[in-house]
Amino acid sequence: MVNKHEKKEIKVVLTKPLTLEGESNSDASYTAPNLLQRILSLFKNVRPGSDLTRFQLPPQFNLPKSQLQCYGESVYCTSLDLLSMCNSGKSPIDRFISVVAWCISTTRPATFGVAPYNPTLGETHHVSKGNLNVLLEQVSHHPPVTALHATDEKENIEMIWCQQPVPKFYGTSVEAKVLGKRMLKLLNHGETYELNCPHLLFRILPIPGVDWVGTVNIRCPETGLVAELSYKSSSSFLGFGGNHKVIKGKILDSSSSKVLYEVDGHWDRTVKLKDTSNGTVRVIYDAKEVVSGLQAPIAKDEESVWPTESAYVWNELSQAILSKNWEKAKEAKQIVEEGQRELLRERESKGETWTPKHFIVSYSKEGGWDCSPIHNLVSDAPIVAH
Repeated sequence: MVNKHEKKEIKVVLTKPLTLEGESNSDASYTAPNLLQRILSLFKNVRPGSDLTRFQLPPQFNLPKSQLQCYGESVYCTSLDLLSMCNSGKSPIDRFISVVAWCISTTRPATFGVAPYNPTLGETHHVSKGNLNVLLEQVSHHPPVTALHATDEKENIEMIWCQQPVPKFYGTSVEAKVLGKRMLKLLNHGETYELNCPHLLFRILPIPGVDWVGTVNIRCPETGLVAELSYKSSSSFLGFGGNHKVIKGKILDSSSSKVLYEVDGHWDRTVKLKDTSNGTVRVIYDAKEVVSGLQAPIAKDEESVWPTESAYVWNELSQAILSKNWEKAKEAKQIVEEGQRELLRERESKGETWTPKHFIVSYSKEGGWDCSPIHNLVSDAPIVAH
């Protein structure tokens, strides 16, 4: 008899990260025909204000990757080593400006009409990029909560995220608020940077589109420096034209409330910084330098890939989507989802409570979700990004 928890002999499926508009991105092209009509039919029985956390998309509307992979890619898929630049800043303000640029780099393009898979409970994504080792785990399924831990032992940098997307339907749009805490620690300097994430807005009518919106706050308690970044998407009459992917903000000293710099630009192009003391302007972020020409990670040692790895859990579904075999995709998705339901029934029948393997997780109404990594360092991964 074959143990149902044993790994099958199927290769992991790793696809290109989302890239800037105008670049070849094969993952975004696997969408259903008559996309807008199909999307409208999906929501015809959904009332405005409804929470879409448990909403299941047909495979035609899925990217061939998990949400864990998308979160991870925003950290390890970069053409420039922005984290090293954060660490090498000579002064607190230099490092803070580099952290602002790094934070902007984690904002990645999304594609209208397609979404990644909802991760399974306990699903992981473990990737190395140079000296940076990144580990994500789905620590809750309902509600969906993802924890991320990344360490660079050489640079003495640590990153801890805890994220909970809350998508809601508003009649002509879907807004996914991303709750949770993000921390970046530059341990050599004794500095911790606390930040949040913008929200993802899908406009269905009048003109379909997707953009990041909302305010991102970055603060370093040790230095008192604070940044307020506003992500905006403005449209002109009936949704035509307008100015999309706009980012505006400021960096200030919280002790005096003095604005030190003004931030202005587009997160998918360039972002500039204006020194309020002398009016000089410089570019602090160029998206083409950071998130263009990105390649898919590779599995250098498939035998060491965990059974919980996203690229393994969803491999049959991803293969089916990539080959546009929608019947096979539907079947593969049902197998994964039914497997999750069966594991839940087993735990309930035994009176067992599932606990994360890599994080200690807590929740409070005041502070929300908190995810603390069990280990100090993330180990080298069998999947590598270049």
